[in-house]
Amino acid sequence: MPSIMTLSPVLDDRPPLPMRPTPHERDGRDPSPDSGRPHPQQHAAGADPTMTEVLRRVVDRQIGPREVGAIYRNTAGVFEVLVVVRDPEAARALLRRRSAHWALIVKDITRHDGEPHAIGSVWTTSDFLVREAGARRTVEEAIA
Repeated sequence: MPSIMTLSPVLDDRPPLPMRPTPHERDGRDPSPDSGRPHPQQHAAGADPTMTEVLRRVVDRQIGPREVGAIYRNTAGVFEVLVVVRDPEAARALLRRRSAHWALIVKDITRHDGEPHAIGSVWTTSDFLVREAGARRTVEEAIA
């Protein structure tokens, strides 16, 4: 009876064990890929019209009824909307945020020193519309 200390001879006719799949990190088994990333980003040739429409609707919901000329209030003050920026690159530059898709330039009308500034806060239930956009009336219209 063979003891545990003596090993039986290994037969060389056995097939080699399979190798594990190549990990993301380079271990020298495969030649280097064309790019330095294991999964290079695939850029779409053109924008998907469905996704563009969905993004537009999301942006519309986030902006809410705040159009040029509208006045709204929230806990931070009462603001008049001066500019609505829907260009993502311009919004990112104004807000200094890489994820921005839109921005508003507003002015706090309750402060005498209120300066126009850019915001990117979404319309919430704590925001109240004081005056709709385009609701400016002349004195003659208000008297009549």
